[in-house]
Parts: sequence; structure tokens; C-alpha cells
Amino acid sequence: MIRTRTRLVVIQVLVASMLALLAVRLWQVQVVRGAEFVEAATETRTRDVVVPAVRGQILDAAGRPLVRNRTRLVVSVDRTSLNRMEGNGREVLQRLATVLNRKPSELRMRIRACGPGVTRPCWPGSPYQPIPIDDDVTTREALQILERQEEFPGVTAEVQAVREYPGSSAGAQVLGYLQPITQEELERRDGFKAVFSGVDLVGRDGLEAVYDKELRGIPGLRRVQVDRLGKVIGVERQVQPTPGDTLITSIDSKVQAITERALAEAMKSAPTADGAAGVVLDVRTGRVLALASAPTYNPAVWTGGISEPEYQRLLSGKAGKPLVSRAIKGEFAPGSTFKVSSVSAMLRDGYPLHGHYDCPGSFMVGSRPFNNFHGIGMGTLTLHTALVKSCDTIFYRAAYEQWLRDGGLRPRGKTKEPMAAMARAFGFGRATGIDLPGESAGRIPDREWKKQLWDVTKTENCRRAKSGYPEVARSSPSRAAFLKQLAYENCLEGYQWRPGDAANFSIGQGDVLVTPLQLAAAYAALVGDGKLRSPRIGWALVRPDGTMVKEIKVPVVNKLPLSQAERTYIRGALSEVASDGTAAGAFSGFPMDKVRVGGKTGTAEVYGKTDTSWFASFAPAEKPRFVVVVMVSQGGMGGQTAAPAARKIYEGIYGIAPQGGQGKGKPVRAALPDHRPATQLPMIKRDGTVAR
Repeated sequence: MIRTRTRLVVIQVLVASMLALLAVRLWQVQVVRGAEFVEAATETRTRDVVVPAVRGQILDAAGRPLVRNRTRLVVSVDRTSLNRMEGNGREVLQRLATVLNRKPSELRMRIRACGPGVTRPCWPGSPYQPIPIDDDVTTREALQILERQEEFPGVTAEVQAVREYPGSSAGAQVLGYLQPITQEELERRDGFKAVFSGVDLVGRDGLEAVYDKELRGIPGLRRVQVDRLGKVIGVERQVQPTPGDTLITSIDSKVQAITERALAEAMKSAPTADGAAGVVLDVRTGRVLALASAPTYNPAVWTGGISEPEYQRLLSGKAGKPLVSRAIKGEFAPGSTFKVSSVSAMLRDGYPLHGHYDCPGSFMVGSRPFNNFHGIGMGTLTLHTALVKSCDTIFYRAAYEQWLRDGGLRPRGKTKEPMAAMARAFGFGRATGIDLPGESAGRIPDREWKKQLWDVTKTENCRRAKSGYPEVARSSPSRAAFLKQLAYENCLEGYQWRPGDAANFSIGQGDVLVTPLQLAAAYAALVGDGKLRSPRIGWALVRPDGTMVKEIKVPVVNKLPLSQAERTYIRGALSEVASDGTAAGAFSGFPMDKVRVGGKTGTAEVYGKTDTSWFASFAPAEKPRFVVVVMVSQGGMGGQTAAPAARKIYEGIYGIAPQGGQGKGKPVRAALPDHRPATQLPMIKRDGTVAR
């Protein structure tokens, strides 16, 4: 009896203790931390959804769309939710594949994270955002997913705007493309996570990257109530997104298309050609009317996820690396197009503007003869004729004389190096600053550069001077012997700026490298007002209703150290190149009485390859408004490949009928009816349409 009573007492104490503990816990939950748990409970019933803004369009100078949006039904998968399910959501993907008429394995590949060893398609963005797996579903397919949400947890179907390119591949490298933002970018970019919608894309190249912030707009916010399955049952709060600004460019889509076509035809005409670039600038403003690179590609391949074969093709050297813009990133020896800089250096160094100069077939630079093209001597010439006929030996002599005055192999104190200094004044050796990413700076070699290069390469040159090049000797013993001797010389004296270096520099050969855009900007300054400008493609940013946000100015970065008389003299000489000089064959039959074209051909030698073909030009010669530069890598002589391509661009701009081949004699509508670039921004109405 006593034992039973003791047990009851113990049970009563335990029950009382448990009730007391429960009471304390209830008091703690409801009173002490009540507000905290109320907020937590509310959060489990609501979701904040960032609503993406419609990305702004990119228009040409006439208001024609270069990039626009179109709406599509997009199905996306939340990989994080899927991985929490049994079997990593295998059954959900199986059902989804059936609805979308896809293979489950294909869907699984699309939601894999991209990384080393992972082939496309894969997901390059953040793992915590919905992954689009089909960007062109039908309404019926979307409804099957939305009406049976319990069978498709973690799957959404929404109307989204996707990019469309009316010009197909035209200007692909200029426009750029969009890709999902990565988790690293989300962490790195301050405040970006708060406004990132989970379906927004960011610019990866071209104008899409440079003006990404303005084009993207400001996302909205929608706070929704959801049930335990995550299905939306109501909206608590909604803030509408602000659409991105429209970017108006100075590009003229018709001139761009003409330039692209001219490059494609130039490459076909030169069997060894492996790339080309074309630039059309407005001389007076420094704005870009066309910027083309070949080979090119259609940026629509990025929409909805790119396949592995297509991705590899874009990166392939064999395919010509279509992603790379040769106009701003390609660095090439400019050949004789560079002589405008060299003749300017001669003038600044005291050579008379109206002097007479010997043009022998060959000139001894130190102990080595440097020859004219085909070794042809032309007698005594003025600088005017030297440019028209492209006499090399006049420039070799001037460069050698300047090299000697600087002290030759034993320079004394600070050297002048007139040709290198003038080249930098023309903007060579540094990026132009154009509003595109990844621009190359080119290279202007001089004594200091040679010393720095020697410091970097001395060890390897000395090693090769001893070991030679056995891997080359197997196929070309003479080539291997030459390389070994060169390595020996560079090991001992590679720091020296030799007379041959100076001579090659004067005609745009040797170690001189420029980009087509740099050359175009330099010629625009020379034949224009003497001011070197940093070219711009963006012209203005406006809101969708046409309200001006800002006009994008073209900066002046330098002024050429030449007088008006000197610039006029050089321009006058260049004005005869297409009619009576090295480009006369390419412009045979061209109506010079209506539109006189000036310019300079360039044929730059490249070891082991066909020459690089150049033509840097301007029109009308009397009052230049356009600068057109064409470069064809491995295209041969400038007058044979690049100059005919430039002619086609002028024919398109001015509406001149071709004189031979397909289209001969047929009426042609001018791409620019007034024969001048647009001077006023296109008018955008309040409804977003462009006034015509």
C-alpha cells in the first residue's frame, strides 16, 4: 500500500513538473518571443517575388530596331527545390518531359551547373534562381503545368520577354548577348541581389554589357500568399517594374548591312582570307555608322541555351573565332596606311613640306638594303607623290636619319624618336575608348619597349641559342637554323633598337600593330578638324515613352600636332590614291566627278602567311564626311581586296550602281538618301513607337 502511494506521488510530481515546464514554454513562445514567431509564421505564408523589368530596346540612328523584345511562355525549374525531393525530382522531370515532348535526360542536362568538363547545354547562372529549360512552350503546355501544380512542384510557366535580332548576324559583336548572372556576380555586385529577379539576364558583351544597367531597368515586387504546396492563393502587395531605357545608337542598319556584305564578298574573293573588319565613321562627330567583323554569327543562338557544338564553334580558331570583333580587338601591322603618321613625323622633325626627295629602288639601312615594292625606283618625288605612289625608300631614309640623330645603337640621354611620338599623337598604341568592352591597345614599339621585351625574353632566347629548335628542324632545317641564329642575336643584343627596326616602323611593318578602329579614328582626325576623338556607338538613352534620359557625348582626346596647311596637303595627296595611285584599279569606273574618294592602301607582310590587305579612306575628298577602313587578314594586296570592298561600301552609301558583275547598271537606292549621317535623334512617341 505504501509502495503504491509512493508511486502515485512520484507520478503526480512528474505530471506537475511537465505541466509547469509546458506552461513556462508556452509563456516563452507566446509572450517573450511571440512577435518573432508571428513574423516567422507570416513568412511561411508569403513569398516576395521580384518581377523583372522589360529590357530596353537597342535602335539604330533612324529608329530601326537592332535588338528588340518578343514575349514567350517560358518554363523554368527550381533546381534547389528539385534536389530536396526524393530521387532529386526524377519523377517531376519525367512528367515535365512528357508535357514538353522532351527527353528527361535533356532536361537534366539543362539544369546542370556549368563548370570544367561540363558540356553545353548547362546552367551558367546562380544555382538559387529558376532555370529556364524551354523558352517557347505553347499555352496548352503551360496550362497543364499551372493547373496541376501539385504534380510539378518547383516548376513555373511564365510569360517573359526574350531578345530578338531583326538583322540576324549583322553587328553581332557590337550588340553583344545576354546570359544568366552567376552566383559569384551576385555576391560581388553590391545591392544586385536585392533587385535580381531570378529570371533576369545580364549583358555579356557589346552594347548589352556596356549599357546593361540602363537597359535592364528596375524590377518590381509582388508579395503573394501561398498554400502549403506553394500555390499562389492571393496577392498582398505589388510594385510595378520600371522598363529599361531604350538605347539609340549612331549605327545605321543599312550601312551596317552593306559593310557586312562587302566583307563577306572580300573574303570570298581572297581564297586564303581568314578574317576581315570594316569601320565607317562620321568624320565630323566621331560617331560609328558601322562596325563589322567577319566571320560573324547570329546572337540568337544564346536565347534559350546554346548547344555544345555551337558554343565550341564560336570559340574555335578554325571557324575564325566569330565571337571576336576584329574591328576593335584584332591587332595587325598596318602597312602603308601608317605612312600618314610617318610623313607627319617627318614634317615635325623639320623635313620641308614642299621639298623634293629621292625615291631609289633600294636604300641601305645600316648594312642591309631595304627595297621598294618590286625594287622599282621612281626618281625624285614630292611628299605628295610619295604618298600617292607609296614610295617606301623615302620613309626608310627619313627613319634611318632620325635613328642616327638619336644616337643609333648608342643613344645619348633622352631620345626624340619622332615617328613613335607622332604615332602616339595619332592615337596608336592605346585603346580608343569606344563604348565596347575588350578593346585592344595595339602596339607602338620604341627603344624602351625593346628593352622591356628583352628583359622578359632574354632567358628563353639564350636557352634557344644553345638548344636550337629541334621541333622545327624536323620539317624545315633552314627555318630552324634561322631561328637559332635569331635567338643568339637576341640573347646578346635583343635590347637594342636597330636601324632595321626604325625602317620597318616607318612603313607600318615590323612590330607595329594597330586595330581597324584606331586607324579609322586617326584618319578621321587627319582629314577632319584635326581633333582625335574617342568613337561612340551609343547616341542617347531615352525612356520607352520617348523622354530623354541623356545624350552620350563623343569625347575629344587629343589634337594632332599638325597645322591646317599640313593636314590639307596630306589630304590632297591621299585624294589622288583612288584615281591615280595604288587604288586606281579598284576604283576604275567609279564616278569621281560625283563622289571623290581619297585614301591609302596597305599591304602588310606576315611571316608564314599571306599579306594583310588594308584600305583606309574618306569621302567626299573635298569636305570629308565618311571614313571607311577595311582590313582583310591574309587578303593579299590592299588594292586587290580591301579597296574593292571599300568601294562597295561607298556605292551603297551613295547609291552608285556597280560597274561590273551582278547588279551592273541597275538603279541603286542610297543607304543614306541625303548622303550624310543622321544629325537628329529619331522621335519616339509616348506609346513607344518611332515617328517615321
